Amino acid sequence: MILIADGGSTKTSWTLIQDDGKKIMFHTEGYNPYFSDTDYIYDSLKKNTPSDLPADQIKEVHYYGAGVHNEEKAEIVAKAMRNFFPNAKIAVDHDLMAAARALLGNKRGFAAILGTGTNTCIYDGEGIEMSIDSLAYILGDEGSGCYIGKKLLADYIRGYMPKAVRDSFWETFKLTPDDILEAVYTKPLPNRFCASFSKFVYDITANLEYSRNLVKSSFEDFFKNLVSHYPNYKDYEFNCIGSVAYNFRNILEEVATEYGMKMGKILRSPIDDLVNFHQENYAAK
Repeated sequence: MILIADGGSTKTSWTLIQDDGKKIMFHTEGYNPYFSDTDYIYDSLKKNTPSDLPADQIKEVHYYGAGVHNEEKAEIVAKAMRNFFPNAKIAVDHDLMAAARALLGNKRGFAAILGTGTNTCIYDGEGIEMSIDSLAYILGDEGSGCYIGKKLLADYIRGYMPKAVRDSFWETFKLTPDDILEAVYTKPLPNRFCASFSKFVYDITANLEYSRNLVKSSFEDFFKNLVSHYPNYKDYEFNCIGSVAYNFRNILEEVATEYGMKMGKILRSPIDDLVNFHQENYAAK
């Protein structure tokens, strides 16, 4: 049995491929090694994986995750996986590789992630040829759910938010400015907290112009600071994975067109295409 996982900062999607070819899907929380250590990941797996999952019978685990930027961060995740799946060969890679393989397969192209966080790359059909660092949620992550959430929260705290939107925000969350600042600066997983408000932006009906402009300015920052710095970026189609890209794809296409890029594939999640990639490329191995 083989287990494939796509791990974001908020949610991890898992697919178990049984020996007879049948697939079982489930979800756990996301595991970003910048915010979660080995013990936390292991305890979460014990708590959140299905009780009937035959962990000791799984032979391979292919985990793609947010925050796996180097060997040290990869080992935080890999150690938890080795402890939980004692008889499995563990492979841990960056979630950007998952996006590239799901979006492009074995073809060269541009691939991006717009979910809780942001990531971008040029993929050569086998590996990541070039990637500009997103700088994570404090210094960068333009266009992400966290970035959109931060802009919304800043408008709320500073009093820039239109009254109708502010009233709706209060009725929905009952959060004071002090509550928000405490959550961001003193509590765990502030990136996930900020990103959670991107859904409110998507659901806003009180002032559509406000929400649209907030999202568009976030995507403009994404293209200005990241996408447009890739050599010959206009020669590539814009391919992207993530809930933010999928939910706001019309605005995303508008900004991509303004920057001279044609739209390619936009997927909410890579897991189905990633499973197909593994079956097609590793079935005989």
